[in-house]
Amino acid sequence: MGCVSTTAHVGGSQVLGIIPTALVEGNFARKTVGEELQVPTMQDMIWKMLDNSDAFIALLGGIGTLEENFQIAFWAQLNIHHKPIGLLNVVGFFNKLLSFLDQAGEENFIPHLARQLFISASTVEEMIDKLKDFVYELDPAAAQIDWSKGSSSKKRKMDLSLHL
Repeated sequence: MGCVSTTAHVGGSQVLGIIPTALVEGNFARKTVGEELQVPTMQDMIWKMLDNSDAFIALLGGIGTLEENFQIAFWAQLNIHHKPIGLLNVVGFFNKLLSFLDQAGEENFIPHLARQLFISASTVEEMIDKLKDFVYELDPAAAQIDWSKGSSSKKRKMDLSLHL
């Protein structure tokens, strides 16, 4: 993240680093270039990222990268936001993850619309084009959820039957 933010900052872009205070105090973070916003928790970090972004692009990373992107994707699936989620698939880094998502969709573990939330591109230029072209498709079931009241006011009966 440091190289990306430094390069963006040197190139004249606005950089906002959002980080939980515990990571700063525990010396797990380097000095932020641009503006730094410290938040109390990891959950607050995700919310602030959501509030301050137009899209999400995951670079090569580990468990934290995956966790953040899956949480953002799940929130999109639940109609909390409509922002695109990009996986910058440099040297095929995300190929197996994308194959897993395809398989999970084929086996009906995730809806087709949820799989479509992840945009993959191998170059920055291709990613930017795909993010610009992204059109959010709302799942009809998620459309019934009203997040403006802090919880869903439209109660739906859940089908918990097992289909073999």
